[in-house]
Amino acid sequence: MKNKIKVIVLTGIVLIAALILLLYAIPFFTQDRFYQDEAAEEEVFVPQRHTVTFAAVGDNLFHCSIISTSYVGGDHDFSPIFAEVKPIIQAADLAFINQETVMAGSSFGYSGWPLFNTPQSLAQTLADTGFHVVNLANNHAMDMGRQGLYNTLDLLESIEELTVIGARREGESARIITKNNITFGFLAYTFSLNGIPLPRDNPNLVSMINREVMEREITALRPLVDFLIVSMHWGPEYRLQPDRSQTELASFLAEQEVDLVIGHHPHVLQRVETLAAPSGRETLVFYSLGNFASHQLEKETLIGGMMVLTFSKQEYMTEYGEISEKLSIDDVGVLPLITHYNRRFRGTKVYPLFLYTEELLAEHGFHRYDPRRVAPYGFTMEFFQTVTERLQTRIITRNPFLPRGQVENNLIDILTQIWIFSNL
Repeated sequence: MKNKIKVIVLTGIVLIAALILLLYAIPFFTQDRFYQDEAAEEEVFVPQRHTVTFAAVGDNLFHCSIISTSYVGGDHDFSPIFAEVKPIIQAADLAFINQETVMAGSSFGYSGWPLFNTPQSLAQTLADTGFHVVNLANNHAMDMGRQGLYNTLDLLESIEELTVIGARREGESARIITKNNITFGFLAYTFSLNGIPLPRDNPNLVSMINREVMEREITALRPLVDFLIVSMHWGPEYRLQPDRSQTELASFLAEQEVDLVIGHHPHVLQRVETLAAPSGRETLVFYSLGNFASHQLEKETLIGGMMVLTFSKQEYMTEYGEISEKLSIDDVGVLPLITHYNRRFRGTKVYPLFLYTEELLAEHGFHRYDPRRVAPYGFTMEFFQTVTERLQTRIITRNPFLPRGQVENNLIDILTQIWIFSNL
């Protein structure tokens, strides 16, 4: 009897112990299941979209009159020239400029056309204005000879914010920049060096237009980057439409799967077009962005353009469950720019057309010169409108890189100021 009671008691203890263990085990099992479910939720694919806003301007061509009128307090201060466009350029994720003149140093003597040499203070001004990519592959790259270009390269490459393309002391021509998880490859070429030969012991100092070399360099760079951008210094000066050499080279670049072509040298604006590449990609071609800052006298040279666009990389899930990426160039347009100077070539500034006024236009130094030379007739707001219409692209009429809310707030501020002044 006692043994039976012991068995019953032991059985009860075992059952109670088992029940207690079960009660303690349930939360662990459910918690583990919870973490498994949570992990499963974390593995749900959430597509990422990366973007880079991009701006590019054409020929920064510093004539003697720009140099002399920018001498202030014992040095050359070029920052006022860019003050009106600086907020736009700084707001872009990446910004490009064709620096048409070298900065060899004061020992070479400062000069304008035909052999340019610009004070070296301009280099830091370009960085402070917001530029990131500086092209030197143009017909004035060798104006001060080999050492003049070496000095310019050393100067620009000493500024951390700047990447130089189109010329180098030695090494590869291509430059790769990564921004916001998007990788860009840059190459640059020029049609001429104005008859000045490259050094025999450094023939790659400046990149020249040569289809065989270009194909080799583009082919090597293409698989390494998301977007491939080529700067082209090409075409006859002052032609309002691209010539055959430009259009044929553009088609060649499209065949090489180039994504964007930035054209300059004609000193006037030319059209924008999209070409089909063999793989189905598209090549966006800006044949000429005209001048950025200059003291040229022809009216067509005083209206340039800022290329504006957005590079996008969108992730997506394929039907086979693999993550892939779609690349695109969006929000393409041109922001017209006016180079302003007064009747004594002072007060030089680059204005976005949307900030340029009739009052400023009336004061423009263009009107001073002999009409038999430069024909001031027609230098009007209507003329600017006519120029922009032939570009065959969207025309930008505000800062394209401002957030939507900030644009609306700025508009409210402007309207408020108008109301205040109207009621004074």
